[in-house]
Amino acid sequence: MTVKKGFLTTAAQQCKTLIQLKQLHANILRCRITDTLYALAPLLSVAATSNDASFFSYARSIFCHLTHRNTFMHNTMIRGFLRARSPLLAVSCYLSMLQNGVAVNNYTFPPLIKACIALLPSSSSSSNVIGRLVHGHVVKFGFRDDPYVVSAFIEFYSVSREVETARVLFDKTTKKDVVLGTAMVDGYGKMGNIENAREVFEKMPERNAVSWSAMMAAYSRVSDFKEVLALFAEMQNEGTRPNESILVTVLTACAHLGALTQGLWVHSYARRFDLDSNPILATALVDMYSKCGCVESALSVFQSIVDKDAGAWNAMISGVALNGDAGKSLELFRQMAASGTEPNETTFVAALTACTHAKMVQQGLWLFEEMSSTYGVAPQMEHYACVVDLLSRAGLVEEAEKFMEKTSGLAAADANVWGALLNACRIHKNIHVGNRVWKKLLDMGVTDCGTHVLTYNIYREAGWDAEANKVRSRISEAGMKKKPGCSIIEVDNEVEEFLAGDHSHPQAQEMYKLLDSILKTGILEHF
Repeated sequence: MTVKKGFLTTAAQQCKTLIQLKQLHANILRCRITDTLYALAPLLSVAATSNDASFFSYARSIFCHLTHRNTFMHNTMIRGFLRARSPLLAVSCYLSMLQNGVAVNNYTFPPLIKACIALLPSSSSSSNVIGRLVHGHVVKFGFRDDPYVVSAFIEFYSVSREVETARVLFDKTTKKDVVLGTAMVDGYGKMGNIENAREVFEKMPERNAVSWSAMMAAYSRVSDFKEVLALFAEMQNEGTRPNESILVTVLTACAHLGALTQGLWVHSYARRFDLDSNPILATALVDMYSKCGCVESALSVFQSIVDKDAGAWNAMISGVALNGDAGKSLELFRQMAASGTEPNETTFVAALTACTHAKMVQQGLWLFEEMSSTYGVAPQMEHYACVVDLLSRAGLVEEAEKFMEKTSGLAAADANVWGALLNACRIHKNIHVGNRVWKKLLDMGVTDCGTHVLTYNIYREAGWDAEANKVRSRISEAGMKKKPGCSIIEVDNEVEEFLAGDHSHPQAQEMYKLLDSILKTGILEHF
């Protein structure tokens, strides 16, 4: 029996349940379709690359029971193992392919290299060696110039923190298409090497939405959010339509800069092209509206998300807490638990932060206890830091100090936690705890100006002049300078940043004259 080309692929794609998939498999075998091996290939492909775990399990069963397996089937299973987050099995499948004399092709290597990338965080130098051996095979089998293979290796070496090796591959490739250029931009971006990323980006003869997305993500990683918005404007001028990833990056920039007008434009654009149903984009909208102070808009978007994951709940819990409604934040936490969505580490940071700002000490301590006992979430360093901050802001600085000392690993915690406690000591005028914390920070080798100035003020306000003068001498001898504060405003869709004492703005003189005029008017009105 013969079937029309594409019929079995369509039939397999229409299977919604494992029973339907098995029925199709049975029909293929029962009808004795000519060349059964090729007839099974579409079924295997759909099952192996499905997000349904039962489908993938069945694909493995089919693959294992086949007496003859071709290149397409091995490639399919390599992709399947990668999607199932089993990179070692993907590599094992490739080795089986070689051992059985099955020919490889250019489709074999991109998912295999992705599997090598997935293995990298697991340890080891051996993970890196596997990738290098695969690279050797690519050269041996003659696929060294395939753009998708090269771009996968550029990513591999970038993640391995061997970006110079990635650049050598890029430079040696004669045909630098948009795929290769984007991979190199992304590789530099993930390393925080913005200058080289931008250099490659600017030299690309062709750029698509993915290229722009990689460049914007690079700036976002180093918190240069103004440049993200500048690039977005440039991309629009060139007529490139943004994808969902770009919109999420732009919304993140808007959230950090308070650029509400541009955030509203993105929301309008997403609605126009029916993208606002994307849960990641919707979560970014919740975060943006919350950080711009539009809590009602954030709640409206949140409520429109049909399938709320932990990320969406966390954004909303953090958002209402940020805007001073700790009660609503804890109410959302309870709703999240009741909905069946499991709270994670980020959820508890958000909820504990809400308790901190509202000085709800007992509720915060109860939440901290519930973390592990009820929800099975092991406290991390940031959760302990939240408890310290909770106690400190409520004036319980001695309790906060004891909590830090008795908690394993927290006594040697990052200096920011001790710095928060030191700040609380000044607010609540506890010189004795402040003195001990300062000595602890000295032992940790803290050299930043802010901590020294804070300690100087604690000593001076407590009348400990000798100690205050010692700290002041340290500041002078080290030539420390306090980092100037900054403020950001949005005017006519343009984000402007101002640093304290900075005169470099092109309209600085006009602004100072206006400020001087306002101050003089205020003085006259006072008299």
